[in-house]
This record gives sequence, structure tokens and C-alpha cells, in this order.
Amino acid sequence: MPKTNFIELPDCEPIPILYEDRSVIAIDKPRGWLLAPVAWQNTSRNLQAAIESSIAGGDFWARSRGLKFLRHVHRLDADTSGVLLFAKSPGAVKMFFDLFESRKMEKIYLAVAVGAPKQNEWTCELKLAPDKKRFRRMKVDARFGKESETHFKMLETRGKFSLVEATPVTGRTHQIRVHLTESGLPIVGDELYGKREGNLPLGLRAIALAYTDPFTKKRVEIHAPVKEFLEEFGFNPRT
Repeated sequence: MPKTNFIELPDCEPIPILYEDRSVIAIDKPRGWLLAPVAWQNTSRNLQAAIESSIAGGDFWARSRGLKFLRHVHRLDADTSGVLLFAKSPGAVKMFFDLFESRKMEKIYLAVAVGAPKQNEWTCELKLAPDKKRFRRMKVDARFGKESETHFKMLETRGKFSLVEATPVTGRTHQIRVHLTESGLPIVGDELYGKREGNLPLGLRAIALAYTDPFTKKRVEIHAPVKEFLEEFGFNPRT
């Protein structure tokens, strides 16, 4: 049976499948989808719940693959788009979760920030902890925060916006967003740590994952397209 190269969910444009093998599927996650526990009913935009419902309903994209199980092994914020990895079995969930936890998963993001950095490359290692006074927010906490590290590289400036490549070593909640804000470069459209810029959405996209497959021991590199994201914020597509 031929397979589709996208996932179809209700009230959503087809979600492109960027990569697939026997253990995982990587999708190009659109903005607006939460990664919350399936039992959490506060939103209809729960991506894990929608995928599980689609599999249980025998939708063609899943049926053509013989899929009975698919679960995310890391998270992207609701308004962050890009590469999101799902495992096809409980055993694969553990193996790939361990890759992220042991910092053997290479991650690259593009961020559109307000302002211009003082240097072309820098590293932020401010420790982060939940902000108990402000719901859903993280804060810098040198005493009780968890170790956090992000490498940044300036790519281009266009007007008051800068295009920055972010490579997080750790995977704390909102890590890139807080580290860029603390660097004086809040991400465009970030209502939690910056401010709205007209009608522009959050300027953050996960563009690459790379790792050594724990089963085959082969190197895997997964990339998400960047053209539409760059054009949306006034930058020229990269060649």
C-alpha cells in the first residue's frame, strides 16, 4: 500500500513528514499545536491526542504504515514550528528520549529577534527555573535554576530584526526564548518574554535534528524548510 508523505488531521493543513524509518517519524510541526498529555482536555489543539485519535480511527496515513503507536520524544512550544520527532514503539520512545536527555541530539533553530547583537557569536549559560509568580513563564535563577546552555550565531540583520541561529545544548522549557531575551534580543512575537510586533507570530523555528541512530548506529540528519519562515519576517531565503 503506498504511503502518504504527510499526516492528515481534522481542521488542519496536511502536516509534512520530513523523515521516516523503522523507528521514528519526523514531522514539520505547524504553529498552534500543543504537546500536552492526552488526558488534558483544555484544548482541541493537542497534537499527541489528535494523532492518537487519527491512528485509532484508521486514517489512511496511519493505516498505510500499519501504525498502532506514535509518541513524541521531545517538545516544541505551541507557537514554535519545525522538526518534531515521534517514536513508533515504546522501546524507541525510551531510546530516543535518552538521546535528548544525554545531550547526544544535535538541535538547530532559527530565531528572529528584535535588536542587533553586540557580537557575531556568543554562548548563554544562565540557569533557568519556573517562575512561580507568573504562570507558564521561566526565569533566570542562579541559585535554584537548572543548568542551561545555548550557543548563538548572528546570521543577518534586516531593519530592526536580526536572524539568529540557536543551538541549545540543554533542553529547558523556553530556553532559547529566555536566553535571547537576557541577551537583549527578545524574539519577535514573544508575548511572554518580549512583546507583539504587529501581527507577526513567534519568530522561532526548529530547522534541524541530527543524531546517531541508537538501533542502526548510522548518522541521521533531518532538516525542515526555511524559505517561508524567512520570507514571513522579511529575510531573503538562504541558498
